[in-house]
Amino acid sequence: MSKPTRGFVGRPHAARSNRLPPGQYDTGRDFPTLTAEATPRVDPDRWTMTVDGEVATPHTWTWADVHRLPASEYRGDIHCVTTWSKFDTRFGGISVDLLLEAVTPLPTATHVLATSTTGYTTNLPLEHLAGGKAWLVWTYDGKPLPREHGGPVRLLVPHLYFWKSAKWITKLTLLDHDVEGFWERNGYHNLGDPWLEQRYHGD
Repeated sequence: MSKPTRGFVGRPHAARSNRLPPGQYDTGRDFPTLTAEATPRVDPDRWTMTVDGEVATPHTWTWADVHRLPASEYRGDIHCVTTWSKFDTRFGGISVDLLLEAVTPLPTATHVLATSTTGYTTNLPLEHLAGGKAWLVWTYDGKPLPREHGGPVRLLVPHLYFWKSAKWITKLTLLDHDVEGFWERNGYHNLGDPWLEQRYHGD
């Protein structure tokens, strides 16, 4: 398998912020749009969110169901593997912890495979979704999340590179082992910590 290109280069900046991981540049007001697939049209009235796998009580929520859960907001920075970072973002939705509490993960659960309505997948250790580290979000800066950025709803895991924040999310499957997702099968790092520059296998 060929290794993904390292041809992305950042923009020059006079003073590097201590909020900027190595190899990244501050995109400023821009919010670049990158995706591995065509942008779908997801009808919120038909959308569902399922959490299944290594759980005591698998559950599926409708759009109305998730909006009845206690709201939560993420305010902070996001980082893309293509080297851009965006400071001071504001996403609204719910904490993934609420979904996990509802299904009760089994002691055997160690990993999660996130699946989008498009079939896109990405894998994460369960510990990186729990404990206030991840959200299901449907607003950006107080407005509905745009389609090109994953609207009507996406996963948000801001402490990892942004490909882990699956757009158009529809399912989280808890597993007792790791299963690589789309980009991970194609040469990207299994975890993707921006501060460790975990972009590709072997980083």
